[in-house]
Amino acid sequence: MKKEHIQHLYWRAGFGIDPKALQSLLNKNREDIVDMLFSESKSFNPLKINTPEFDTLTYKEFNKTNKIHRAYIEKSKLKVKELNHAWIHRVSNSKETLREKMTLFWANHFVCQDRYILYIQKFNNTLRYHALGNFKDFLKDISKEPSMIDYLDLKQNKKGRPNENFARELLELFTLGVGNYSEDDIKEIAKAFTGYNYDFEGDFEFRENQHNNDFKYVFGKAGHYDGDDIIDIILEQKQCARFICTKLYRYFVNTTINKTHIEDMTNVFFPNYNIETVLRYMFTQDWFYSPEHIGNKIKSPIDLIAGISHTVPVTFKETEQILGIQGMLGQLLLYPPNVAGWKGGKSWIDSNTLMIRLKLPSVLLSNAKIETKEKGDFYDAYKKYYENRKGDSIIKASANWEVFKSNYQHVEIEELGNYLLQCPINSGVQDYLNRLSKKSKQEYCVQVMSLPEYQMC
Repeated sequence: MKKEHIQHLYWRAGFGIDPKALQSLLNKNREDIVDMLFSESKSFNPLKINTPEFDTLTYKEFNKTNKIHRAYIEKSKLKVKELNHAWIHRVSNSKETLREKMTLFWANHFVCQDRYILYIQKFNNTLRYHALGNFKDFLKDISKEPSMIDYLDLKQNKKGRPNENFARELLELFTLGVGNYSEDDIKEIAKAFTGYNYDFEGDFEFRENQHNNDFKYVFGKAGHYDGDDIIDIILEQKQCARFICTKLYRYFVNTTINKTHIEDMTNVFFPNYNIETVLRYMFTQDWFYSPEHIGNKIKSPIDLIAGISHTVPVTFKETEQILGIQGMLGQLLLYPPNVAGWKGGKSWIDSNTLMIRLKLPSVLLSNAKIETKEKGDFYDAYKKYYENRKGDSIIKASANWEVFKSNYQHVEIEELGNYLLQCPINSGVQDYLNRLSKKSKQEYCVQVMSLPEYQMC
C-alpha cells in the first residue's frame, strides 16, 4: 500500500500517523492494514471521570431543597466540562483510533446535550459502545437514553398528550432525512413512543399507563406498535441505509456525493445495518484513495487539536482553557449548537477561526501568546474568558517533544512536510518552506503545522 494512501486512511479513520508507525505498514496490503485498524478498535473502554458526589446521590437528596438542587446542578455542570477535557485527551491518545473517530461521528448524528453528568457520561459511552456495531441495536438504545429522553421531550410524550419532537428528529435527522416521510407518520410514531421514561439512576422505564396502545399506521403498516417496533419498521426502508451511508461518505470521503458509491455502500449496509461491514467496504475500495479525495477535507476543530497532539503530545493543564480553544474554533464537545449538530465542511472556516487555527500550533507547542490586552485577531473570542483574568494570555499546556523526536528521528527536516501535510504543496508554499530556517526540527515542525495546508486532511 502506498505511503500517501496509508496516511490518507489514518487521517480519515483517525487523527494521523507518525513515520515510525507508517514505516511498519509499508509492506502490508490494503486489506491487512484495514484489518489492523479494526482490530485495534475492537475493545470498548468507557470514558469515565471521577464523580464521587453523584455516584451515591439519591433523588430525595438531590431535591431536598431548591438550594441543594441548584448546588448539585452547578457541580454537575463543572463535571460535564471535566468530561469534555477527558474526551479531548482520549481522542488524542487512544489506541482505539477508529472507535473514537466514530464516536465523534455519532455524537454529531445523535445530537444530544445534558447538564447532569451521570446521564451525559452514560450517553457518551453508549455512542462509544455501539460505534462500530449494529445500527438497529444502537438506535433502540439511544431512544432509551435518559439524556435523549430529556433533550427531545420524550418524558412529555404521554397517552392523550403526544409530543412529536423525538418522532420528528428520529425521521429527519437519525434515519430517513427530509422528504422521506409524512406529517401523519410523525404523529403515529409519536404515539408509539409514549410511556418512555427513566429512573433517577438513569435506567430506562417503560410506563405502561402512559403508553398509547391504539393501532398506529406507519409506512403502510398497522399494529399496536411501541418504539422498538417503529425502529424495526423504519429500518425496513432502504432509504434509511442510504441516508446513513451518505453521511458516512461526507464524513470520510468527500462532501461532493458520488451516487454510485453511495448506492454500493447502501447495498452493503442494507438490510443488516452492520456499521463495521460498511466501513470496511469503504476503506478497501479503490475510489476511497482517488487523488480527488486526498487532502480535500477541512479538519474539524477536534481533528485539528487531536492531529497536533498526535504529532507532539499536548497536555492541557486547565479545563477552562481547552474549553476556550474549542469555543473559539467553533466545536465545543458536549455542547452542540442545536439538534442538527455542527454543519462541518467549509463552515469550520471564517476570518476569525482561520487566524486562530493558524496560530494554534505555536500557541500549544511554543508557548506563544494570544493577545488579550488590546484588540486584535483574537480579542473578541477571548474577551469574555479573560475579562477577570488580568491579561493572562498564555495557554497552559505542556508539549512532549521527546515523543516527536523518537517518532521523527529518521525524518530529515526537509521531509517533514511530506509527513505533516496531506494536500498537494504548490510551488509558492514549497518556496516558503525552502526559505524557512532548518536549524531546529521542532521549530520547523511548528512552522509547517501553521500553514493553511495543514488545515486539510
